[in-house]
Amino acid sequence: MGRADARRAQGREARRAKGGGIRRLFTWRKILGTFFGLCLLGMGALAALYMYVDVPEANAQAEKQSNVYKYSDGTLLARSNSEVNREIVDLGVVPKSVQHAFVAAENKSFYRDQGVDLKGTARGVFNTLSGKGKQGGSTITQQYVKNYYLTQDQTVTRKLKELVISLKVDQRTEKDDILAGYLNTVYYGRGASGIQAAAQAYYGVDAKDLDTSQGAYLAALLQAPSQYDWANATPTGKKLVKERWAYTLNNMVDEGWLDRAERDKMTFPVPDSPKAAPGMEGQTGYLVEAANDEMKRQGITEEMLDAGGWTVTLNIDKKRQKQLEKSVDRQLENQLDRKNNKVDATVQAGATSVDPKTGKVVALYGGVGATEHWYNNATRQDYQPASTFKPLVLASALENGSTTQDGDLIGLNTVYDGTSKRPVVGSDTPFAPQNEDDVSYDSPTVQKAMDKSINSVFAQMVVDVTPSAVKKTALDMGVPDKNFPERPAITLGTMNASTWDMAGVYATLDNHGKKVTPTIVKSAVHRDRTMEPVDGVGGQVISRASADTVTKALTEVVDIGSGREANTSAYDAAGKTGTSENNKAAWFTAYTPELTTAVALFGESTKDGGGQVSLTGTANSGRANGGGFPAKIWADYTLGALGGGSDAAFDLEGVERGETAVTETPSATPSETEEPSETPSEDPTPSETPSETPSEDPTPSETPSETPSGTPSGSPSTTKDPEDGDQPPGERPGSDSLLGQ
Repeated sequence: MGRADARRAQGREARRAKGGGIRRLFTWRKILGTFFGLCLLGMGALAALYMYVDVPEANAQAEKQSNVYKYSDGTLLARSNSEVNREIVDLGVVPKSVQHAFVAAENKSFYRDQGVDLKGTARGVFNTLSGKGKQGGSTITQQYVKNYYLTQDQTVTRKLKELVISLKVDQRTEKDDILAGYLNTVYYGRGASGIQAAAQAYYGVDAKDLDTSQGAYLAALLQAPSQYDWANATPTGKKLVKERWAYTLNNMVDEGWLDRAERDKMTFPVPDSPKAAPGMEGQTGYLVEAANDEMKRQGITEEMLDAGGWTVTLNIDKKRQKQLEKSVDRQLENQLDRKNNKVDATVQAGATSVDPKTGKVVALYGGVGATEHWYNNATRQDYQPASTFKPLVLASALENGSTTQDGDLIGLNTVYDGTSKRPVVGSDTPFAPQNEDDVSYDSPTVQKAMDKSINSVFAQMVVDVTPSAVKKTALDMGVPDKNFPERPAITLGTMNASTWDMAGVYATLDNHGKKVTPTIVKSAVHRDRTMEPVDGVGGQVISRASADTVTKALTEVVDIGSGREANTSAYDAAGKTGTSENNKAAWFTAYTPELTTAVALFGESTKDGGGQVSLTGTANSGRANGGGFPAKIWADYTLGALGGGSDAAFDLEGVERGETAVTETPSATPSETEEPSETPSEDPTPSETPSETPSEDPTPSETPSETPSGTPSGSPSTTKDPEDGDQPPGERPGSDSLLGQ
């Protein structure tokens, strides 16, 4: 055997010796011994913990703090209730079937178990250690202990204490007493802690009057109070809560607490619309709601807010807020007869005013009063912005260096064909929108098309730019992706947006193309938590030249165009009117160098369930368009908010004039000064093929998941704008023709 063979043999012997050593070290006897030793050690630790941890006194949550809300100058705006919204009731008051509904939803074995779920607790400890959030799987006893004796902190120590205290509470306390404590301490959303407050908040009845189906909804709600609140829920949230409601009832059948035949007859009990808390009358409730919503977007949960202790300073300027309220009253509410005029009763006003240099929301108008009309008209997103979207089409054309079908660069002097109902050229989707009152224009420039809000021009422009490019620009500038398909009809503002959204978009134009995000919370201070305020100004989303060119176009809209109700020598202004199809919404969004404000009117049915209705006939004035009431409110407010006026002027650079040559042959149709050659049709909606017509019944992705809290159930109008010239009343050609009615 050679030297190499000897070395190999020695290696094999060494490996066998090493393997034998490992096997001797890790024998089954030793492994089992170690395992049982660890188990005994764990049991000993639990026993020590059991002896060490005693049942504490009730925590301070029963006497929780209020939240304080302040104006930007530090003066008090509102104080939330100093005491939790809770009324303790005896378990005997709660119907037995409702008690069983909570047990069926949360802990079927409640009456049989020892008060703990070891698997659920172990899962919770693991999730906490691995950073995966809330535990889930706790028994009713554990949840009661957490709410009544401990805190909501997600720590291993708290979870272990919860386990030990739950074992002791289960030994010392009757099951009915535990269930009563649970029902009276758990949080249900809408500021309601305890079943009595929840019964009032969701169904307007006392706990003793809840039926089984309603009890099952409240029990289902506990898994995710905010997500499952029917008034706020997305389509997914509604689907999930209905499934959990059904799961609860089916569990009751399985446990013998509910007859199957009775279960099969039950229908889902839609809860009442939410009502503002006492002390939140007028605009206060809307302001507090908007601040709370922004805090939630910044990661502060509803439970954290409800726990209290926050001092929230808003960006709201007290003087400007009062001015906005006065302007709405003076220019709109004082003209309405809400009691005797059916149309006037449907009129809802909303407005958002933003500092374009900072993004601060300095004033907001949410409606006639938060305790009378819960939905916040400033932030609701269920109506169309209509022709206030047209400036974004121009912005996208400029930003993308787009050209006409003849190759001419698009700018303010570029000439288009202004023929009403002119089919667009270059699109796979046919689209031929009608101008207001079916009036055609001979070779209008882009500037004139903006002044007169000529639909046919902007329909062709969006095709020249492409709908996808226009949508990208709009999203970058802050238009929400709500019912926003990529097709030519978007040029008429057929997506959904709020005054909050559009104020941010126009503030971005005002800020020379730097993104402005409206923000209402100046600071939110809490002893135990922090919240990072929103940065209201971001990066450049369109070039300064593009933004300033649009501003130049919009100054003429105010000077001589559809927005001239807002024209005054007291300030420089730029803006755009908008009136959606069937006159369901009327907008005026405009800005000065120092202030950007969006004002809108919405037609909302007074019948149960709401729904969108026409504003035509508001204050007996005929068509309520954007150049009327909204422009007057805007002008009155802006003059007061600027202290009677301002010398600040727009600082515009790089205004793009575009090509000036006539590139399209105008059709032989009447000019703007001539009467239409034919009577407008009874149904003159823009023509688009069926595949291109926005659905009257949105798909699930376009339904209430995308509406704000409390949005009425009527689906938004998604058909094309037949208008939108928006001339002031009495100055429009053929103004008696109410198109789309």
